Amino acid sequence: MSAAAATADAEAPAKPKSKKLLFIIIGVVVLALIGGGAAFFLMKKSHADEEGADGADATAHKAPAHEAKPKRDPKVPPTFLPLDAMVVNLADPGGNRFAQMGITLQLADAHTGDEMKVYMPSIRNGILILISQRTADELLKAEGKEALTYDIIAEISHVMGYEYEHPNAEPETDAKGKKKKKREVNNPIEGVLFSSFIVQ
Repeated sequence: MSAAAATADAEAPAKPKSKKLLFIIIGVVVLALIGGGAAFFLMKKSHADEEGADGADATAHKAPAHEAKPKRDPKVPPTFLPLDAMVVNLADPGGNRFAQMGITLQLADAHTGDEMKVYMPSIRNGILILISQRTADELLKAEGKEALTYDIIAEISHVMGYEYEHPNAEPETDAKGKKKKKREVNNPIEGVLFSSFIVQ
């Protein structure tokens, strides 16, 4: 056997190996492209859902109230600040109806509670005035209680200097008449809870 023939025999098995390596590289590249495309599609879809700026679906969507509140670690419990019980004359004709309420504020942190205690006389006064403007019929309806909750948060926010946007407020429109996306408002008041609610 000549030296040239021996060299040809030695090189013959190397060709299938190089083809196999080429197929592996092509396969890895294809998988990487598919994975990248899928990730891009999912990120784009998620971004479009958050924007929700165009079309009828976006205008019909109302952001839930919790979206306007600061992000709090779900593992950290909220702070609850109970207010002294309130007895208030209502706006019914004759002035013989009154409401007795126990109110607890749900706050993002203890620091907010400490700040509010300093302003508590102003906060209680504002809440008493809000309740006294309602009638018994208004307060006995679920919608009336919900409206009072939003008004109490707005009143406390005004006293404390917090930003507040009513969760059911219509979004602003731009120069072309398109509704703008609601901006996130950083408000540490997470809720108003009624521990007692008696109307007589």
